[in-house]
Amino acid sequence: MKAADLRMTESRQMVLQIIKESHTHLNAEEIWQRAHQRGMKTSLATIYRAVKLLEQAGLISEHSLGQDQSHYEAAGKNTHYHFTCIGCGNVLEFSTSQVQSVIEKLIKDQHIQIRNVHLLMEGTCRQCLEEKKYTDKAGK
Repeated sequence: MKAADLRMTESRQMVLQIIKESHTHLNAEEIWQRAHQRGMKTSLATIYRAVKLLEQAGLISEHSLGQDQSHYEAAGKNTHYHFTCIGCGNVLEFSTSQVQSVIEKLIKDQHIQIRNVHLLMEGTCRQCLEEKKYTDKAGK
């Protein structure tokens, strides 16, 4: 936060702690609910401002996981990507060296710097396929 010339307020510290302790991707409302469970009386607008500043400072990462809202996780986790099931909404994290190879080639060939990479795949998970909860328009 100091590098970004921002103060670490009590609400920002609480938001960061909630995100770091979570084993799932949280949206702003879920962060707000957890803050209230811990006794912090703050508004949802304050949570939105806090996550935006924490993301700008590089302390958390924002992801759009195909659910029409942003989700947050602590920055610095091992590089990983996301698959979201359009049937049940479950999010699967995965790693693959092939993406890193593409990134390195792009940097070398195009002489660019890449600050952030978000790879989101959407489809149907095994359980939804087995339960036939969702099929595409072709019925596959």
